[in-house]
Amino acid sequence: MALKRKTKVNEAFSMASMTDVIFLLLIFFMVTSTVVVPNAIKLTLPQAQKQTAAKPITRVTIDAEGNFYVAAGNQREQQVAFEDIAPFLQEQYEADPEMFVALYADETVPYGQIVSVLNLANENKYKVVLATRPPERTP
Repeated sequence: MALKRKTKVNEAFSMASMTDVIFLLLIFFMVTSTVVVPNAIKLTLPQAQKQTAAKPITRVTIDAEGNFYVAAGNQREQQVAFEDIAPFLQEQYEADPEMFVALYADETVPYGQIVSVLNLANENKYKVVLATRPPERTP
């Protein structure tokens, strides 16, 4: 006795459900991509109304051998011991409280010596600028 199936298998493939899934995935990715916040820092830069005058510069230079040199303005640099930097900076600060210190250090100088000058300036509330290239020495 041969049994026959009552249900027939439909050999046609319906794409309707597949297009629904793709459409939902497309909507999901479009919505989530607009939620992602870029990792940019927003800065509000100041706008200058007038040009400011250059402030007086006091230079502290540390050469490759670890020698300290100080100079104010256009003066010639003179070699000093580390202990003599603080009185020199204090004298320059009393002459002009608007001065700032430009610290020049050779790339081979240990960080400890640079930090010691930075700590000295920080203790006395001096404005410090770290410079990348020492000024040209005059003979």
